Amino acid sequence: MTSHIAAERCERSLARAATAAARSALITTTSQRAVYEAELSDARRRAGRARSELDGTPIVWKDLFDVAGTTTTCGSAVAAHRSPARVDSALVRRAGRLGLVTIAKANLSEFAFSGLGVNRHFGTPINPIDAALVPGGSSSGSAVAVTTGVAPLAVGTDTSGSVRVPAAFCGCVGFRASRNRYGPNDFAPLSPTLDCVGVLATDVGLIRTLDRLLAGGQPRPHAGDAPRYVIPAGEWVDDCTPGVRTAFAAAIDALRSQGFSVTTRRIAALDTAQQLLDTHGTLVGAEAYERYGHLACAAGIESATRRRLRHNAHLDTGPVRAAMPALRRQFGAELQDALLLCPTVRHEPPTVDALLACEDRYDSANASTLRTTMALSYLGTCGISLPLARNGIPLPIGLLISAPHGADEDLLAQAALVTRYTSYTPSTLRTTLSR
Repeated sequence: MTSHIAAERCERSLARAATAAARSALITTTSQRAVYEAELSDARRRAGRARSELDGTPIVWKDLFDVAGTTTTCGSAVAAHRSPARVDSALVRRAGRLGLVTIAKANLSEFAFSGLGVNRHFGTPINPIDAALVPGGSSSGSAVAVTTGVAPLAVGTDTSGSVRVPAAFCGCVGFRASRNRYGPNDFAPLSPTLDCVGVLATDVGLIRTLDRLLAGGQPRPHAGDAPRYVIPAGEWVDDCTPGVRTAFAAAIDALRSQGFSVTTRRIAALDTAQQLLDTHGTLVGAEAYERYGHLACAAGIESATRRRLRHNAHLDTGPVRAAMPALRRQFGAELQDALLLCPTVRHEPPTVDALLACEDRYDSANASTLRTTMALSYLGTCGISLPLARNGIPLPIGLLISAPHGADEDLLAQAALVTRYTSYTPSTLRTTLSR
């Protein structure tokens, strides 16, 4: 066995980071740090003192997290010339103590305030399934970094869908952890009420391992019998495009053929949550304006960001906030220990060019892309988007499994079962790209 495992993995990651497909996904490549951390990992391994199962594994961070010596841009030109961070964010430090190797900082939607992943200043990350399509956001670069092989793991943030959406559009796994599962948030916030850490990866197993190490749990075997699954009746599937409905139905058929219990019924808490958001606006929009509204007229702000900030300038989300605790309790009670199953996004990703050609189309697409995940974020769910395929060819469509706050470990265990029957192998997409 080679004694330079981490160094070789690091070398491959940095080589992939230099490719055209990956460059669009990254804002900063931390080459010197990565090489140094990989060398230390190999030295520990040779001495029999590996820090964890993930010691030496490359990882990429969304550019909302501080990485010492790099500027935390938040995906915006207005922050691109700030002084470099002096120290790592707490979560970056914790990952370092586990032996993970920081390769790069990933691109994102400006201020993490969009579900489309378009970035006019740093460039829009290239969707690996189809370069004409948006990659999804806001953790667009993190998803593309995983699917192009820069790193098997990337850490993003998910406020209203920002990990689950790009995972669906780009063909990887995206997990939104329960709020503060890994400690207090220490990244640049968008909506402090709903911001959560998210992880993107090539497969569920890697996410389970990282989650266990960061959350301090013990390894558990795969879950035994499949649990009950509930598909929410109403707009959550009815409003999907024919292509999304077909892919979702095929995944459900595959699960039922393996003995999974899947039923459809209304979830009143989910319907009420959506009605509240439609009537009063979102907490994300209101809190984003509180933080960034003073920049709505600043030079360098993207026009789409400016429009969203102005649109959310005068929201009264008091009723939304007041109803949230009771609706979250109701949601958990209605599920009755079942897991929620629905498409991650109700439509396929639109093309970048079509959105940039029409402001109304852009804004409408952003809202529709986040409609499902936004409501589930409001209800406090943890969730995981699994990639789907047709005849072995990756689709820009995700299968979303959601559970009430705190059920992360069971959710991930069941996702590992589900993905056996619904997803393609992790290497499929990179093989397709290399042709």
